[in-house]
Amino acid sequence: MRWKVGIKIIQVIGIIVLVIVAIVAILLGLSTFNHNYQLQKEVNKYPPPGQLVDVNKQKIHVFSEGEGDLTFVFMSGHGTASPVLDFKPLWQRLRNEYRIVVMEKPGYGWSEASHSSRDVATMLEETREALSLSGEKGPYVLVPHSMSGLEAIYWAQTYPTEVKAIIGLDPSVPDFIQHSLELPQSSQLSMMYLVSRMGLSRFMPQEEKEKNFPLLKSNDLSGEDKEQYLAMFYRSAYTKNMLNEVNYLQKNARIISETNFPIEIPMYFFISDGKEVTEADWRGILTDYVSRANKGRYLNLDSGHYLHHHDSDLIAREIRKFIAEIF
Repeated sequence: MRWKVGIKIIQVIGIIVLVIVAIVAILLGLSTFNHNYQLQKEVNKYPPPGQLVDVNKQKIHVFSEGEGDLTFVFMSGHGTASPVLDFKPLWQRLRNEYRIVVMEKPGYGWSEASHSSRDVATMLEETREALSLSGEKGPYVLVPHSMSGLEAIYWAQTYPTEVKAIIGLDPSVPDFIQHSLELPQSSQLSMMYLVSRMGLSRFMPQEEKEKNFPLLKSNDLSGEDKEQYLAMFYRSAYTKNMLNEVNYLQKNARIISETNFPIEIPMYFFISDGKEVTEADWRGILTDYVSRANKGRYLNLDSGHYLHHHDSDLIAREIRKFIAEIF
């Protein structure tokens, strides 16, 4: 008789587990449905502020403002869901003197996701074609943040006549990628992708949002900007393009390190304290790298990795001084 009782207990436990699984599945399904519904509303509410151009059968978003003899091309760091708004604290301080362009790569901001390779050569050609189709003309002053530092350096190596200077905002360099970067596990990236696609990030408490996105408390963004910033995060966080870029980091860094350093390109690196990036000598790695340029300069700031959010006034002043000195 005892074995019959044991079977009944197992059956009851099995039913409970199935019920729990079913409830979780229903909740995740409802979250995904709501997420897709909200995405459609947000797409209609927040149309792209710049141009959409066709590159490799995908629409790429290129935002521009201001006039001037020099064109600054802002290139976002890895995983930045809304590059246009992310860079706003800095570009709005420069638009009265220079032409400002924010390049949103495939899978970022208003740009559609791409199925093309994320090797540095492909990404660069997509960027160049998008700029050309949108009517922008070089040579450019490149302003890369974080991982886009690799693409900016490769651009200077491959097409030096198209690059007037590189203004690095805590930019990654090949030496760091090859010797000090700790890559996240693929399972972690896949989990973040699923969480984003199911819309679970929409349930993040406001306090947590402000902690993860300091711009939500910034006076540089309007109330509508902040709503749009979150909408773009829900849409473009952890896209497949972003995840695939991680898989190409080592290869891209190797290609760049094996190509001649663009010694004649003026460079100014603004460097954070490195605490959000690595336990390695972040400042030492970047200062050593930029010092190889004939006109290389750097400034250490007591800021986090998104230093253009916190020190935009200082960075804008330093950029103006640097540009005046080298041109």
